[in-house]
Amino acid sequence: MKNNPLPRLDTSLDIRNALLPFCRLKAGEIWEDTQNGHRVGCLDAASADQVDYLMDGKKAQLAIHDPPYNLVAFDERPLLQFMEWCKNWVQTTERHLSSNASLYIWLGADQNDGFQPLPDFMIMMRQLPFRTRSFITMRNQRGYGTQKNWMAVRQELLYYVKGNPVFNVDAEYTDIPKILRGYYKEVNGQETENLQRSRSENIRAGNVWVDIQQVFYRMEENVSGCYAQKPLKCIERIIRASSDPKGLVVDFFSHSGTTLLSAEINHRRCVTMDIDPLFCEITIRRLEHFRSTGQLGWQNGHSFENEYTCLQKSGTEEVEKVAAQPRVAQPSLF
Repeated sequence: MKNNPLPRLDTSLDIRNALLPFCRLKAGEIWEDTQNGHRVGCLDAASADQVDYLMDGKKAQLAIHDPPYNLVAFDERPLLQFMEWCKNWVQTTERHLSSNASLYIWLGADQNDGFQPLPDFMIMMRQLPFRTRSFITMRNQRGYGTQKNWMAVRQELLYYVKGNPVFNVDAEYTDIPKILRGYYKEVNGQETENLQRSRSENIRAGNVWVDIQQVFYRMEENVSGCYAQKPLKCIERIIRASSDPKGLVVDFFSHSGTTLLSAEINHRRCVTMDIDPLFCEITIRRLEHFRSTGQLGWQNGHSFENEYTCLQKSGTEEVEKVAAQPRVAQPSLF
């Protein structure tokens, strides 16, 4: 296995500056996928005009958002300011969802800071035209903690709906075998236990997900340089359960491009964006990499391997050469 990862691109400023000229999108631009109709924008999720531009009049069946947990443009904001920012992109999302749609939002709960921003976010959502449907917890294999507290190994996922959206029960069966016995009850005069009362050999997913492997460098789907990559399996579970084939899925915080890749694999169309040109480029390259190789990521390599290696050998002249090349994007409107 190769050992050529990128460090976190949100904190490695020198590497960020070196790689930016290799990005085909600048602020305000959109990449159009001519094969399956996906769209990737280098846009601001809190700007209604920019989201309108990206959506182009389309309505989505499903939104999956994984916003920074109060790290916006790499700076922490005061809580009230963060909540106002969240309210902007949630309201914008609502305008671009169909009358029957689902909204999933990953959001952290800092146990050292009053579990924020989760509680204030949940209160804020009461003011908006969504109904609560579930509070999902995904277990991590790794966590953080001290000798004086429980190890924190969970990620919170909020599930909201508007109208009466689709929910495909068959799509949310897991590959966890039925191994736990118990929960007896009488059915037609006979005492049965839970292994007997379901036709499936596997356990149906609940709202505590313990079967999903946290992404790390040995996994093929790993995208180094990204700091908050969600496992493909969890996004696929959401897409299969809460959208139909050929349906439109939106993600306003693309980051490593997992939602776009999952939509591609599961025959949905995805409209996504990120305010950072680097993560827009990673998103596009991940889709192109999958189509050309069938691989889900770069494991312990990265998406800029060819350019970065050449850059290390050739210096600034190579950067200027690449920056001067035409980019495949629509003209900037913002």
